Amino acid sequence: MNGLVVSLDQLPRGATAVVRQLRGGDELAHRLAALGLTVGAPFVVLQNTRRGPLLVNVRDTRIALGRGEAAKILVERTAP
Repeated sequence: MNGLVVSLDQLPRGATAVVRQLRGGDELAHRLAALGLTVGAPFVVLQNTRRGPLLVNVRDTRIALGRGEAAKILVERTAP
């Protein structure tokens, strides 16, 4: 781990990371928790074309996130 925390929307396809903080309020936190994307959860970015939704794989589940949602999720990159 490099210790650098960035928003999820900044990660390229193929990047692995761990969720460090959710900044979107309770409603977003509950929605993401229901999908398995919680603080401490490792995931892989499957798609980030810098337009439209991002696709991530977390806990063997593919999740599509809007760019606004992804910008509110702070993550720390990890080694693949």
